[in-house]
Amino acid sequence: MIEVQGLTKFYGERPAIQDVTFSVPKGQVLGFLGPNGAGKSTTMRILAGFLGMSAGKASIDGYDVISRSLDVRRRIGYLPETTPLYNEMRVAGFLDLMCRLRGVTPSRRRPQVDHAMTISGLEERRSEIIGRLSKGLRQRVGLAQAIVHDPKVLILDEPTAGLDPAQTRETRNLIKEVGRQHTVILSSHILPEVAAICERVLIINQGRLVADDTPRRLTERFGREHGQEIEMLLRGEAGAEEIDARLRAVEGVDEVAVSSEGEGLWRAIVSGTTPGLREELTRLAVEAGFGVREVQARKLTLEEVFLSLTEDATEADEE
Repeated sequence: MIEVQGLTKFYGERPAIQDVTFSVPKGQVLGFLGPNGAGKSTTMRILAGFLGMSAGKASIDGYDVISRSLDVRRRIGYLPETTPLYNEMRVAGFLDLMCRLRGVTPSRRRPQVDHAMTISGLEERRSEIIGRLSKGLRQRVGLAQAIVHDPKVLILDEPTAGLDPAQTRETRNLIKEVGRQHTVILSSHILPEVAAICERVLIINQGRLVADDTPRRLTERFGREHGQEIEMLLRGEAGAEEIDARLRAVEGVDEVAVSSEGEGLWRAIVSGTTPGLREELTRLAVEAGFGVREVQARKLTLEEVFLSLTEDATEADEE
């Protein structure tokens, strides 16, 4: 559905994105992540036809975004980070205008407006003036205008920016519902949100892609490549120093942090890279006479993967 090859964009002599290549199949919800200034919005604006590129090519539904720009725009719904709305208009009138501008035939306009309002939870706001709505409801209107013409692709740039937790949850559920019927590219700074909504994640840093996989595989692969953390809850008369020394003696252990939980309980966080480390630590603890209450591998979060990838890339560039 979406094909991007070698996409590059310069602002003067400064590269905003460099050699970005990816594809998105029909029906997939893709999370597009990166620090501020990494190139997310630039990429999305090029796909939406708002910007040209310096090099490379991109197509949506088989249409080139430059040479067949109008065909592309008919097939996409775009919600930029700052939602563009006519605040003096009423909700239904605004959505009807969006249908007219996008070439929806007269017989389809009312059904499309009704469908977009139903999906967005705006049925009871049909006659309200947009400027008098809350920020969360205005964001819903913005999403409704992106889907009102039934596009094949949705491009959503920070759709929950500035919303409170309740509004964010509502918008997240709305995007999930919309994602069942459309191909979606979603950028967000809220990493748990991306992990909950998106089937696949792209991470961009300093204009270049540094990761492309499902959230689960990213965290698993990163854990294998960069080590693992084992959390142990032990009971014993030994002090923190002795527990620390015994655990560090296990081959493959890199770091150990021991803290008291009171009443003879000790919590140890052990990091290392050796396969089977959890089993080896458990065996040693039993042989040393510690009571083993809990042993579990601590799973990395998508946020930890994101921070490490972007920080690693930044440090490598500085070197």
